[in-house]
Amino acid sequence: MWLGEGYWLVRFVFQRGLAAIYLLGFLAAARQFRPLAGEDGLLPIERYVEHASFRERPSLFYLYPSDRVIGAAAWTGVALSALALLAGPYWLPEPFAVPAAVLLWAALWLLYQSFVNAGQLFYGFGWESMLLETGFLAIFLGAGDAAAPALVIWLLRWVLFRNMFGAGLIKLRGDQCWRDLTAMDYHYETQPMPNPLSWFAHHLPDRVHRAETFGNHVVELLVPFLYFAPQPFASIAGVATIGFQGWLLLTGNFSWLNALTIVLAVSTFSDGVLAAALPVGVPSPTPAPVGLELLALVLAVGVVALSVQPVRNMLSEQQVMNTAFDPLHLVNTYGAFGSITKRRHEIVVQGTDDAEITADTEWKTYEFPGKPTDPGRRPPQIAPYHLRLDWQLWFAAMAPSPRRQPWFTRLLVKLLEGDEGTLSLIAENPFPDEPPEHVRAVRYRYRYTSPEERSNTGDWWRRERVGTYVEPTSLDEVRGGTASRRRRGR
Repeated sequence: MWLGEGYWLVRFVFQRGLAAIYLLGFLAAARQFRPLAGEDGLLPIERYVEHASFRERPSLFYLYPSDRVIGAAAWTGVALSALALLAGPYWLPEPFAVPAAVLLWAALWLLYQSFVNAGQLFYGFGWESMLLETGFLAIFLGAGDAAAPALVIWLLRWVLFRNMFGAGLIKLRGDQCWRDLTAMDYHYETQPMPNPLSWFAHHLPDRVHRAETFGNHVVELLVPFLYFAPQPFASIAGVATIGFQGWLLLTGNFSWLNALTIVLAVSTFSDGVLAAALPVGVPSPTPAPVGLELLALVLAVGVVALSVQPVRNMLSEQQVMNTAFDPLHLVNTYGAFGSITKRRHEIVVQGTDDAEITADTEWKTYEFPGKPTDPGRRPPQIAPYHLRLDWQLWFAAMAPSPRRQPWFTRLLVKLLEGDEGTLSLIAENPFPDEPPEHVRAVRYRYRYTSPEERSNTGDWWRRERVGTYVEPTSLDEVRGGTASRRRRGR
């Protein structure tokens, strides 16, 4: 073993954590992909086929752009993820365990690759590339009684390093509030989807927020270098990273970004460290198959070559975050929240049964599962599940109109049609019997209530209207691309 460390137990824990995240990803795809990017989705799959090439963005759905194929792929991914989580080929006798594990993890990676490359805007998140990069490395970890190739474990640490260090650099270069330690004054209120503890975290004392921001810089900029240090320093760095990501999990909804980072941090441990922390015994594994070790060596050479561009980007003053440099997302660059939104805006979508809009028109609101539409609704806990439409609504609300959001008009059309797929993405449909005659979208500024305000009203939010995102419009009008300019009854 390289450095005299074993990684059989590390692999055991890592593989199950990764399988759980794959399971979440495929469940989200099974429920959300077709209404978002399927044949009749908000961004139809035809759009991907027409504007991309298979070489640039390879996907099974490029060859078979069908909802039936999409559904079959998603549920196959669910089944394979559950197999990897609960049983898998890990206990097969030699020489079957390793080849079976390679096939299983390769199938998961190929299937999820198809969703990411065809998912367009709704799959344009950094944690998608990170899951694919991590999932590709998992193919070469082996299984059964065979030892895990140490080189692959170190490549997982390299993913973790780029994730954390890239995030730290882009913050330091980005918004001034990261440098003057005031970032956390805004973060909990303006993050994409607050959770039940976000309100409380926002109201922590200023000195705590300063300490949080300083601690963020330490964990993201200094600690990652210890991932490659001897034990126990690598494990100490892993514990610091897990604690940091755990706090983010407790105070926000960032899909599986934090959970996947925690899974990656398992690679910083050794079997001896894990065995001391967990009530389990560690078997004496057989040496990894020579063929697997050779594949790991080829993999390492390839990762080093593909790391040149991500490292150049990471060290550049013009650093960009969450970017893939190859069609298969093999080695990527990461980063998050280089700038902090100081004000929170939300789009509130409403409908009415009235055929004519008047000053007395009664508007009913569509509730989205992760959005703080109702000021009295406690922010929900969603992560590590991913609500893709809700995230895009957060981005869309940053602008005063949907001009750069081609899917938003389609969303309104679907609501006016009463489309079942689209309505499945919504928490509460105020028109359960017949779709509305008109819909509109209103833009609000939201802020947390103070402790005194919440004590008096029970509300979590205060809001004020700051504009009209889309004027009241009917199905005929929105299909014709001419949203009504009427301002009555706004």
